[in-house]
Amino acid sequence: MTQPTDIRRALARLEPFRVLDAFSCIGGATSGYRRAFGPNCHITGVDIQAQPDYCGDAFHQGDASDYIRAHGHEFDFIHASPPCQGEGAPTKGTNAARNAAIGRTYPRLIAPTRAALEATGRPYVMENVAGSDVRKDIRLCGEQFGLAVLMHRYFELGGWTFPQPVHPRHRGRVRGWRHGEYHEGPYVAAYGKGGGKATVDEIRKAKGIDWSTDHLRLREALPPAYTEWIGAAYLTTLAPHLEVAA
Repeated sequence: MTQPTDIRRALARLEPFRVLDAFSCIGGATSGYRRAFGPNCHITGVDIQAQPDYCGDAFHQGDASDYIRAHGHEFDFIHASPPCQGEGAPTKGTNAARNAAIGRTYPRLIAPTRAALEATGRPYVMENVAGSDVRKDIRLCGEQFGLAVLMHRYFELGGWTFPQPVHPRHRGRVRGWRHGEYHEGPYVAAYGKGGGKATVDEIRKAKGIDWSTDHLRLREALPPAYTEWIGAAYLTTLAPHLEVAA
């Protein structure tokens, strides 16, 4: 999606557009919103872990849901990506018994994060994996942006709506081993290690992230193209108000 120039110009006449990237990791989402909203935005990241490679304007280490409850109302737009380890279908289905047997538990943060987001009264996006409890308003895939990673993700839109974009047919398989057989393909597996999974350099190139070499963080990060699209979609809904302000 190409953002109309007049919308970006109108946004630039306003006060800095404040964005909160909650559960930010290294800032894959932050980078995309920067592209969408332009240089007049100020983006704050929040994560429970230190993120020395975070690429936004400010960073706070701490509980993201607590930060949203305390400060979310200070922002113009909020993005949240709660950890997905406890949300995917395998964790809640096929692996549930095994995890229970070894005492492994994962936090389920979507419901409390949604409550915190809704309490701010601000427009928001909450992102997660297939099988999670996020509302499936938008589904994005790397193939929509010509990326070498599929990485299907779902986005719940709070306080605004936008049509689902067309999901193009995949061009082939994800490269690597599966059920004892090795497959070639145009996409890399940007998760785990070994078995033909992507290297650091391959993940950086596939996702369009050039500011970090941390293998784990790169695997966790959203491709910036996803939130660039989300941000442009939001500005499109905001266009009438920006035109009035202009």
